[in-house]
Amino acid sequence: MGFEKEASSSSHVLHVPRFPREDTPLLSKSRHLSSQSKTFANVFIAIVGSGVLGLPYTFKRTGWVMGTFTLVSVAFLTYYCMMLLVHTRRRLESRHGFSKIASFGDLGFAVCGPVGRFAVDIMIVLSQAGFCISYLIFIANTLAYVFNYSSPDLKPRILGFSAKSFYIWGCFPFQLGLNSIPSLTHLAPLSIFADIVDIGAMGVVMVEDVLIFLNQRPVLQAFGGFSMFFYGLDTRDIITTNFGTGLLSSLVQLGLSVNLFFTFPLMMNPVYEVVERRFCEGRYCVWLRWAVVLVVSLVALLVPNFADFLALVGSSVCIVLGFVLPALFHLMVQKEELGWKGFVLNGAIVVLGLILSVSGTWSSLLEIFSPKA
Repeated sequence: MGFEKEASSSSHVLHVPRFPREDTPLLSKSRHLSSQSKTFANVFIAIVGSGVLGLPYTFKRTGWVMGTFTLVSVAFLTYYCMMLLVHTRRRLESRHGFSKIASFGDLGFAVCGPVGRFAVDIMIVLSQAGFCISYLIFIANTLAYVFNYSSPDLKPRILGFSAKSFYIWGCFPFQLGLNSIPSLTHLAPLSIFADIVDIGAMGVVMVEDVLIFLNQRPVLQAFGGFSMFFYGLDTRDIITTNFGTGLLSSLVQLGLSVNLFFTFPLMMNPVYEVVERRFCEGRYCVWLRWAVVLVVSLVALLVPNFADFLALVGSSVCIVLGFVLPALFHLMVQKEELGWKGFVLNGAIVVLGLILSVSGTWSSLLEIFSPKA
């Protein structure tokens, strides 16, 4: 299974790295590069992302009952598979003497050799870059909606560019600067600022929901499935565009855009760790980072719909990364100790994950490329 005396990297053996690498622990024991508050800010802003904004549209597509069931099931499976990774690592450490399994990629190599590490690396790159593409789509569509909503032209142009292209390219030079920051510790102040903006915007929305409910007594409006109750079949892929025009609505949408703007470099950090380890021997390379930002921006220009693209990323990459690979690695490492129930459960997660990944990817691609009325 590709086991060595120590945990392995793409070069077959994990040595103590001289440069920050994907196999370098986020919080080093030898030197404290970050405080707990900065770490919490980075983790919080990485979790509370653009997917929340697409939940109402998801409930519109799946229905209230199926949407709720799917959301609860995904939460349970995510926790279960996360614990499978922990158990797999502990088993490798106790049985084979591994001491430096510090990342998902290390675990993949320890179980499946270079193929396992490559599979994990490519999934991490595609998922994180996919999220950042959705961020740019949201920011561009939101700014176009806020500043060009009153234009009589259904497709207004700014300096010869479409509104979406203009705002994406407007963000581009600033993202080059932000993504040149080499350390997560240095990104923490931006994460804290983005957290404040995010919580403030969400708080304004929830207060507005309560006021609407008390004054008009409609079905409750809130982020997630309840928004679908309020807007029904008119629910849009980005729920904030359902709020209409007005100062409060514009401030909420701009706040969420600012949040995602500063979240972008944080979410791209795992991508840089992988590509710099593979192409620059773990050394910081600003030109490589700029090239990745350029590719992400170009892809964002070609994708028309925010929610459908998120569905594509989730079904094609995140299912494999979050469910299939953890269950597969656990099954391969502990197949001798697992009873038939554990074997069947892990096998079912792998098979079901692959089926949902293929079908979901196909469905999302059809939705993206199908002609819109």
